[in-house]
Amino acid sequence: MNNSRRNIMKKIIGATALATTVGSIKNQLHAAETEQSNKLKGRINHSVCHWVFNPMSLDELCIVSKEMGIQSVEILTVDTFPTLKKHNLVCGMVSGIGQGWGIEKAWNKIENHEGLTKFYHYLIDETAKAGFKNVICFSGNRDTSITDQQGLENCAIGIRKLMPYAEKKGINIMIELLNSKVDHPNYMCDHTEWAVELCKKIDSPNFKIVYDIYHAQIMDGDIIATIKKYHQYFGHYHTGGVPGRHEIDASQELNYPAIMEAILETGYKGFVAQEFIPKRADKIASLKQGVMLCDV
Repeated sequence: MNNSRRNIMKKIIGATALATTVGSIKNQLHAAETEQSNKLKGRINHSVCHWVFNPMSLDELCIVSKEMGIQSVEILTVDTFPTLKKHNLVCGMVSGIGQGWGIEKAWNKIENHEGLTKFYHYLIDETAKAGFKNVICFSGNRDTSITDQQGLENCAIGIRKLMPYAEKKGINIMIELLNSKVDHPNYMCDHTEWAVELCKKIDSPNFKIVYDIYHAQIMDGDIIATIKKYHQYFGHYHTGGVPGRHEIDASQELNYPAIMEAILETGYKGFVAQEFIPKRADKIASLKQGVMLCDV
């Protein structure tokens, strides 16, 4: 091989090595930028509700959640706990639906109390065994047989008897605020002040409200002022875009970064769970966007 050919080969090899090095550096920079973009600030504890991402399996959602830095997948039944444990995730809110009990049929009727008490003892036991902390409950629906005030009194009677057992086990029971205007016709616990009054009647540090921002916006509005006024009664938060319960971005009327700042100002340390129903085809991108919007 003559000198000119050797020089040409050296240049080619050098250029290839340089290109490889540059490509490697670019890949490392891209990976670092991706990691930085995924890095959460640690001020908000993030959770996600599984049901809104159906038909995605729980395993799939757990894998995605871990990659995003989400710590909890929630509104899950006891049988799903092993899957969460496998992925080293927690259930920020255990489902209170099962054995015939749910949103429509719950604590506002005295005749439901015996069966509900047995069911909730089971939920409290299993939640405590798993090392989780929160179990959701519901008021039940209105009908002509009771007024809202009587329903409030009935809920207080039944749940108050349950609370010593929950306190003993270190479990929080939380009633969810839902809207009766769009999604849950006749649901009784549909206004913040009704739920707050129930908290006052039960008078337990382990009984609080799941303040679902989507539902509260539809029924009451005035979200930030309400958080500031009643935050001591709010033990958990859910998100959702209004109108439509879709992505929590500029397509809807709520300013979630401002709402998150208001929540943090109260000293809140619990979970904020994404519970919007993705409208876009890329549901994972929508979830990541929601988490990042709330990660103030």
